[in-house]
Amino acid sequence: MKHLLVRSGKSPFHLPTRTEVIQQDLIGTNAGNLVFSDATHKLLQVPGATEVTSNGLRTDSSKERAAQINEEYDAFVVPLANAFRPSFEPSLNRLSKLIEQLKIPVVVIGVGAQAGTDYDTERLKAIEPAVKRFMKAVLKRSASVGVRGELTADYLKELGYKGKDVDIIGCPSMFLHGDTFPEIRLPEGGITDASRIAINISPGAPKVGPIAEIAQRTYERFADLTYYAQNLTDAELLLWGDTTAEKGQPAELPNQTAHGLLRDDKMRLPTDPYRWMAELREHDFAFGTRIHGNITALLAGTPAVVLCHDSRTLELCRYFGIPYEMLADQPADMDPAELYEKADFAGLQNGHQERWDRFAQFLDRNGLQDTYTHGDRGAAFEERMAALDLPPSMRVWDGSDDGANRYRVAWLHERAENVRKRQDAAARRIGELKERNEELTEQVGKLEKQLAGLERRVAAMDKRPLGRLGGIFKGRGGQG
Repeated sequence: MKHLLVRSGKSPFHLPTRTEVIQQDLIGTNAGNLVFSDATHKLLQVPGATEVTSNGLRTDSSKERAAQINEEYDAFVVPLANAFRPSFEPSLNRLSKLIEQLKIPVVVIGVGAQAGTDYDTERLKAIEPAVKRFMKAVLKRSASVGVRGELTADYLKELGYKGKDVDIIGCPSMFLHGDTFPEIRLPEGGITDASRIAINISPGAPKVGPIAEIAQRTYERFADLTYYAQNLTDAELLLWGDTTAEKGQPAELPNQTAHGLLRDDKMRLPTDPYRWMAELREHDFAFGTRIHGNITALLAGTPAVVLCHDSRTLELCRYFGIPYEMLADQPADMDPAELYEKADFAGLQNGHQERWDRFAQFLDRNGLQDTYTHGDRGAAFEERMAALDLPPSMRVWDGSDDGANRYRVAWLHERAENVRKRQDAAARRIGELKERNEELTEQVGKLEKQLAGLERRVAAMDKRPLGRLGGIFKGRGGQG
């Protein structure tokens, strides 16, 4: 039996409470991470051959942890997303430090570079040392590195890596069902005002195109609309709320309770991919800027279109044949019905087998078996998931006792204690600074007195030579 350690927020079979998700950040700031990490768990869980354990997302790079991994596991599997970006550099370095100490194989699945839709990687210059360190550590322990798409492959090629070092495999989330892909259900009559619509929005997307205006118009048109948020900050907003509505503060995006999507309880945040898919299965169409928000819809058989606003979404759409449009090209009054009508799912469906073969060959080349080639095609995994009472997506807190009030009170108490401790520390520091200030003031006074004395002595010394010289000149004048 092979024991695999997978970098993931949690095991797919662990059903945390929403407060646990928030407190421990089990989604890695983005619920989309659960989609590809759960897919990785399923793909590598081969009954009788492999056992998969979640490592969590926090990297412990200590010698003790490295020794434990070397002792207990046969391989370390690292599914990643857009890890080659400046904000991820500290995490990337911690991963490299851990990997450098490992003696077992390390397999990286689906890593990507972060750039704009123009694929300009100039902004990644500063992190090149970190990327090279990571690649060097991994390639010493694997046959190749699996990347998301052509941008990342070209970026690594520019850094000097050869074709044998890099395999374009996309994202494991798209292979949740192995060599088959769910049939996309096309709603009869297309999209109408009565259609059930799901929308998703990335935090950085408004800088690229009119996603805020598109979301507002979609909210005003479709009565049966759900906004699927994904960020940890969104989860905190749903749990805590805010006072923007009472202040009369307008909200352009659904990141405040003043926005209509929150006022009408149309916002959700999933904490489990399978429940997320089940909810999206009840919709007719999904669209937006979130790559995994739309991939989850497609995995549920619901048609979806990505509004691409950066390279990480664009390169995956191009590789997998996912229907997409460029967000920057969209008008503020974009019609979701027209977006749906233009969508073509043929490339997604027809090219899946070839892409799966490439993915399976990558795993095999790196010493990993998958359940579709070597196991039960995920039957045991699916059976176990079906037996779980999966938690529904988080929704807006209405102020009632929803089971999380104990957490809210405890969190506020801890926050108050932390504030008090910081205040006490600040007060002590202020006292220390006052004492130091008094000492310095006293020293300055003494120095001023010394300086005044020195100035008087200098002034007296200045007069004496002049007096002597005057006498000399006077004596010489008398001799003449």
